[in-house]
Formats: sequence, structure tokens, C-alpha cells
Amino acid sequence: MAKIIAVTNQKGGVGKTTSCVNLAASLTAMKRRVLLIDLDPQGNATTGSGIDKEGLETSVFDVLVGTHGVKESIVDVEPAGYSVLPANGDLTGAEVVLLDLPSKETRLRSALYEVEQEYDFILLDCPPSLNMLTVNALAASQGVLIPVQCEYYALEGLTALLQTIERIAQALNPTLAIEGILRTMYDPRPSLTHDVSQQLTKHFAEKVYDTVIPRNIRLAEAPSYGLPVLHYEKQSRGAIAYLALAGEFIRKNQAELT
Repeated sequence: MAKIIAVTNQKGGVGKTTSCVNLAASLTAMKRRVLLIDLDPQGNATTGSGIDKEGLETSVFDVLVGTHGVKESIVDVEPAGYSVLPANGDLTGAEVVLLDLPSKETRLRSALYEVEQEYDFILLDCPPSLNMLTVNALAASQGVLIPVQCEYYALEGLTALLQTIERIAQALNPTLAIEGILRTMYDPRPSLTHDVSQQLTKHFAEKVYDTVIPRNIRLAEAPSYGLPVLHYEKQSRGAIAYLALAGEFIRKNQAELT
């Protein structure tokens, strides 16, 4: 059965979608079966995987409102090898539509029963806000992976997110837990980077991944080609970092996968 991970941070611009796409590609390179679900109306994980979001016949929106199933809406990504449940602008209206539907917080969880036996990992790319899409993601997940940029406001935003996770765990999903804290856009030169990094380690201990994701121009360029960085420039620092993260991620989950 798949381990379902919500990749989220209520603060935007922290490398959330970049981490989703590149972790999916790196896990696939390590022979794991991966489904990436795009829950952001901007559809960046969709286009970053090389899928034309304007040409979709079905999307995650259709799955959430119940007009189509997950299996018929999945797109297989080549050459990266993982699968995507894509998103486009239709998802903008999901917030309003879901409010009038039964079990509005758990519709994604129910939909994923159809495919959870077919994957090792399902990664959910959440929007940078607490809305019904994020609630659905957290209600469906066993773990939360939190990308964090080592800057001044990082810890403040993290506190708000942890409160959200705790509320969702109490109300909808008692198995929900923090999967890990991922330091992104990491620049070791400023002293602030080290200060924030030390604070994260102090508060979250082993939940902080040893792997850090550096600032890397190839990571920034790859989405414009519709490719994960591993398939754009596999020798880049960004590609090597996400492969290292995937290895660490698998080791942490090994007991659950065996």
C-alpha cells in the first residue's frame, strides 16, 4: 500500500512544487512506483512534468467532484517514469464546489482507495494556503513533508503550519504526522542560514533531513522544459541533491515498505 505524503507549506516560494516533481523523479529512478497529485490551481507540477494543462480532458478537479475516477485521469510521464494526476485552472472553482458536496474534507482520501495498492509513494503538491484542497490533502495523508527556506520568517510560518496539522489530525486524520523538514534553496554563506538551520534541528531533531537542496540554476531552468532536473541536467547539484533526498526518504520509510 502506498505511503501518502502531503508536501506543503502555507508560505509560498519555498520550493514546494520543485521538491514534489524532483522527488517523484528521483524515487522513480530508484525503482519506486510514484504518483504525483497536483492540487495547486496554478498547475505548476503538471507543466513541470511536461503535461499540457490546457489540453487535459480530465483532471484532479473531476476526481474531487466525482465525475471521473483516479485511474482514468492519471497521465504517465515519460521519460521520468512517474504518474501524474494533473491540475489546471478548473481547480480554482473546487473550493466553492466542494463546500456543497458531502464529505467535502475527505473526498480525495476516498478517491485514492482505487489506486493506493498500485504505488509505493503518492506525493500531494498542495497550494500555498490553507483551503479545502489542502484540507483534503492532509486528510488523505499519513505524513507531511515541509520544505523550508532558511530565512528570517521561516520559523514563524512553520508554527502556523504545525497548528494546522494538529487541528487536522484531531478532527479528521489521527494518523497524520510530520514526515520531515526539508531545507530548500540552501545557501551556506549567510550566518542566518546556519542560525535557522540550527533552530530547525533543535526543535525537530531527526525530522530534519540531512540532505539540503541548494540554490541551483538548473533546478530553476528545468520546469521551462517540462522536465525534472534529473532528466534535464543529471550532473547538476540540484539533481544530485534530490537523488540524495530520495535515498534518505526511502531509508526512513523502509520499515513500512517491507
